[in-house]
Amino acid sequence: MNENKFRKPLVKRKRTKIIRDTSRVITRVLIPSNIDRIPKIIKRVMNLTEKKAEDLLQNIYLNFYERHKSIENIFTDNFNKVSEYATHQEKISNTKKLLIGAHFTMEYSIESAALFNPSIVPHPDQTGVNAGSLRFIMSLRATGEGHISSIVFRTGVIMDNASFLFDPISEFIETPKIRHDQSYDRHLFQLKLKDMNAWNETSARVFAQLPEKFSFDDLKSCVSNITLNNNISTDDNAIKNIYWLADSNYFVKFETKNEISERVIFPVSANESRGIEDARFVQFFDDTGDVAYYATYTAYNGISILPQLLVTKDFLNFDIITLNGKAVQNKGMALFPRKINGKYVMLSRLDGENNHIMFSDHLHFWQEAKIIQEPFMPWEFVQIGNCGSPLETSDGWIVLTHGVGAMRQYSIGAILLDLENPSKIIARLEKPLLTPNEEEREGYVPNVVYSCGSLIHNNILIIPYAMSDITSGIATVGVKELIDCMKRCH
Repeated sequence: MNENKFRKPLVKRKRTKIIRDTSRVITRVLIPSNIDRIPKIIKRVMNLTEKKAEDLLQNIYLNFYERHKSIENIFTDNFNKVSEYATHQEKISNTKKLLIGAHFTMEYSIESAALFNPSIVPHPDQTGVNAGSLRFIMSLRATGEGHISSIVFRTGVIMDNASFLFDPISEFIETPKIRHDQSYDRHLFQLKLKDMNAWNETSARVFAQLPEKFSFDDLKSCVSNITLNNNISTDDNAIKNIYWLADSNYFVKFETKNEISERVIFPVSANESRGIEDARFVQFFDDTGDVAYYATYTAYNGISILPQLLVTKDFLNFDIITLNGKAVQNKGMALFPRKINGKYVMLSRLDGENNHIMFSDHLHFWQEAKIIQEPFMPWEFVQIGNCGSPLETSDGWIVLTHGVGAMRQYSIGAILLDLENPSKIIARLEKPLLTPNEEEREGYVPNVVYSCGSLIHNNILIIPYAMSDITSGIATVGVKELIDCMKRCH
């Protein structure tokens, strides 16, 4: 490794930019904050003649039908959400049901504010890809009205010369519905409650009635049995914590026929109502060689954050799981792509200032963390953190880092960790790999370049990165050149 601290690796910025598209909209249910308005709105629709209702519905279809794949189903679902407020005795026609549903529906442009903080992984299906090329999936943080963040996807192929060919983006977007029909593991659920300091006599009574594998309906039934029993006193906070944990561990499924670019993981639980932030995807290989994709992300409800883990094998079915333990109480966690010495390993920025590493026997629980890197160079004096999961090479684990310096300027750097002892930094860049240039420094948060995950292809490091929290681009650098420019740590 070259000891010349003044040498900087040659980074190539691609001309390709991943830009927000305000025309990509989803629908959301529109419920007034004052629920007394709901029956009034329903009554106004009900007072219309059938002909007038048909004309109004036809006009709505004319304006919105081509913007959504199943708008009638959307209107029906949203009517069902407010149907209990319909006080009229007469039968409601299907036309008026749809019209009522339309009045409780709104469009939401998921990318209207920004499309940034990307990560990239190999696509699970490499069928038909030419030798030397790689099909990929890129995740991005999309931000819309009210600064609510969600996860969207792009796909394409990296050619053998590291050029990018993106697939066309669908004009439609699909949001999954939260489902609790998967089974919960009773032992694991109890461990999580205990880790939350939420285990007491009430929760013990609930779980004494549950089987080893139980459904959400099983849970509700047991809770009801206990709360309706006048001979037993119950702790309302314990019940609230049980439901909070159940709502934070759920399953979503997309339609098989829809393209990946049509899928958006939009906040569906109360704990992430204000956004799903900075998903760091990694292709993970277990001890048997099986592959799964994990993503750590931050759920935000407007007041507090919750560390979450997203699990998928096909980017069609996703399990969302809470991460527990005192070591996962901040943002920016990045999982290593395999176990090391029999343990799961993850990077974090536990204290908001330094790079930490943690080891665990169980993927869901992280109790201890230790600092492996503190701010040292001027461009990282304010704070440092990771820019995604480590990348394995024969020389060590490459970890892209972000450093914050004067004027809150974010830069991307790199360190190299020992393969079998990743607590040890063996080399590092003394100068940043990427800093915002004049075209990249203007945006929602000025002077920022940031990534949530890269990959290595044909010995080239592919770095998708955000520009000032508004749009994204791609940079590349040779792996050997990058490592040769690092300074050995003694």
